Amino acid sequence: MPESDAASAGKSASAGFLPYGRQSISEEDIQAVVDVLRGDWLTTGPAVQQFETDLAAHTGGTPAVAVTSGTAALHVAYAAAGIKPGDEVVASPMTFVATAAAAALHGAKVVFADVEADTGNLSVEAAKAAVTERTKVVAAVDYAGHPAELDALGEIAHKAGALLLEDAAHSVGGSWQGRAVGSIADLTTFSFFPTKNLTTAEGGAVVTPDENLLDRARKFRNHGLVRDRAEQRYPDEGGWHQEVHEFGLNYRLPDVLCALGSSQLTRLAEFKKRRAEIHERYTTALADLDGVATPPSRPGADPVWHLYPLRVLEGRRKALFEHLRGVGIGVQVNYIPAYWHPVFEDLGYRRGLCPNAEAYYEQELSLPLFPSLADADVDRVVDAVRAFF
Repeated sequence: MPESDAASAGKSASAGFLPYGRQSISEEDIQAVVDVLRGDWLTTGPAVQQFETDLAAHTGGTPAVAVTSGTAALHVAYAAAGIKPGDEVVASPMTFVATAAAAALHGAKVVFADVEADTGNLSVEAAKAAVTERTKVVAAVDYAGHPAELDALGEIAHKAGALLLEDAAHSVGGSWQGRAVGSIADLTTFSFFPTKNLTTAEGGAVVTPDENLLDRARKFRNHGLVRDRAEQRYPDEGGWHQEVHEFGLNYRLPDVLCALGSSQLTRLAEFKKRRAEIHERYTTALADLDGVATPPSRPGADPVWHLYPLRVLEGRRKALFEHLRGVGIGVQVNYIPAYWHPVFEDLGYRRGLCPNAEAYYEQELSLPLFPSLADADVDRVVDAVRAFF
C-alpha cells in the first residue's frame, strides 16, 4: 500500500528511537537515480532542466534555478538582488542562521525585525518599522511551513524600492490566499534537505518571475560565466570563449540529485496530505492540555507542515525536551534567534532585540513529523507528552 496509507493504518515507522524528521525514499526514487548513473550526464545535463520544469509546476509556473542547497539558494537570491556592502536586509530572526548569514556574506547589514507572537513569522508592523532608505530586501520566512503575510510584506518592500524574498525552505507545495508559494514574492528560495517536504539529498532552488533576476541567478550559480556571444565583451576570441563579468560560484545541482527531486515531486501532494493528517492528530490530542499551546493557522494559509512547533509554557520546555529524548523521541528546537549566534553577537547584536522571537524560542519544541510517521507513532509522542504533564 502507499506509504501514507501504511502510516495511517498504524504501521510504525520506528520501533526504537523516533527522529523528529526523516526522508521518504521510494523504489521509484532509487530507479530515477540509477537511470541517470547509467546515462551520459551526471551533472549539467537534461535532468537539471527537467527538475526545474517539474518544480515550476508547483510554483504557479514561476521559473526555477536549481542549486546545491537551501543556503546556496539564499546566497544566489541575494546576489541576483544585487546586494552589496552598505545595503540593508530586513530579516526574521526566527529561522536557521543561513537566512541572515547569506546576506551578511554579501556585505549587507542585517536588520532583524520581530515576529508574530503566535505563528513565528515576520511581523508586518515590525518589518515596516525596520525599513530604511538603504533596505534592498525584506526577507520573510515561512516558519514551520505556514506562509508569511506575503501581500502586506511585499507592499512594504516595494514601497521602499526593495524586493521581497520569501525563504520557503519549509513550505514548497503550500499556498497563500489561493496562490502557490513561489508565485508571490520577487524571489523565493527552497531547501531540499532530507528532513524537508521533498528531498534531493542536498539541494535547493531559487524561483522568480523576473527575467533579469532569473538571468542573474543562473549566472551566479555557474561562476558568473557568460557564454552568449551577444553579451560578451570579446566575442570574436573563438568558439571556446566564455567570460566572467561578475563573480559567481559553483552552485550547480547535479543530474543525479535533480532526478531524485523530479521523482519526489510526483509525491509532493501525498507528502503534504500526510503531514496535515499528523499535524491535525497532534492538535486534536494536545489542544486541551494545560501547559502547552498548539500552532495556529491564518485564514487563507494552505501550509505544508514541515514542523509541528508545540509551545511549552511556564519554563518547562527544557524539562520536556529531556523527558522525551529520554524515552526515545527525537524532538528538536527550531530555532535559536539568529542574532544570538556569537558571529552576530561579535558584530554588536544583543539579546532583547526581538522580544516575540525570544519568547517563541524559549517555548518552542518540534515534535516528530514526516510522511512515514504512523498514527501509532504520533500516539506514542502524545502519550509521552501527556505523561510528563
